Amino acid sequence: MKRSDFLRNAALVSGAALTGNVLQAAEQKAQNLFPEQKGKTFKLNYAPHQGMFQDSAGKNFLDEIQYFYDLGFRAIEDNGYLGRSVEEQEKIGNLLAKLGMTMGVFVVDGGQNWMTSLATGKPEFLDHFVKTCQRSVEAAKRCNAKWLTVVPGFYERKLPWGNQFANIVQAMRKGAEIFEPHNLIMVLETLSDTPDLFLQQTHETYAVCKAVNSPSCKILYDIYHMQRTEGDLLVNIDRCWDEIAYIQIGDNPGRKRTYYR
Repeated sequence: MKRSDFLRNAALVSGAALTGNVLQAAEQKAQNLFPEQKGKTFKLNYAPHQGMFQDSAGKNFLDEIQYFYDLGFRAIEDNGYLGRSVEEQEKIGNLLAKLGMTMGVFVVDGGQNWMTSLATGKPEFLDHFVKTCQRSVEAAKRCNAKWLTVVPGFYERKLPWGNQFANIVQAMRKGAEIFEPHNLIMVLETLSDTPDLFLQQTHETYAVCKAVNSPSCKILYDIYHMQRTEGDLLVNIDRCWDEIAYIQIGDNPGRKRTYYR
């Protein structure tokens, strides 16, 4: 079976509710649906997130992680991991360790990502960001994470762009100082959701990373968002390649499965 056919079928199959030993049931279901996939892994380290296969694996995230594994995935993403209880974080981390899987990214989210915050240079926003980074280090230990998504927030329209840029760089340096001793990498994500976001295009994020000058401050290149805002994907990836540490992919329009024509 072609990989594209496999992914399409996995998204369409609606399984019965898992009962009894749900992890074993999820494993058996994956093997029954895709027997040729048993024991095989992908050449790239793809990391699906919660909900992508819930019609087949059920809505329990641990069951779905087992299902990911049985389909050949060896990593997951969990953007909301930091907001989970410590108990939930430990359960996810323990299952990943048991299966030999890794955490892709989770978001360093202290509630400031979708508002005007770090660009202002105000101490209260910077202090809160630092505390969120420190909390993220502890969360990362529970799931053996390496990459952490950072969104610096919105523009501060009352300040010139250069001042905002300097404020963002200062904040990212503070974050890098926290993450670097733990070999963690914050990956700055350029998004297309609203024109209020400070980071709009890859070259801006690239400039921030160069200014911070730390192995713990790199780019998360989201192909879906960048196709919407700047296009010319391969050229821009090539220009910024030395600062790109993580890639996410979705087709445009609609952030659907990517078709290669």
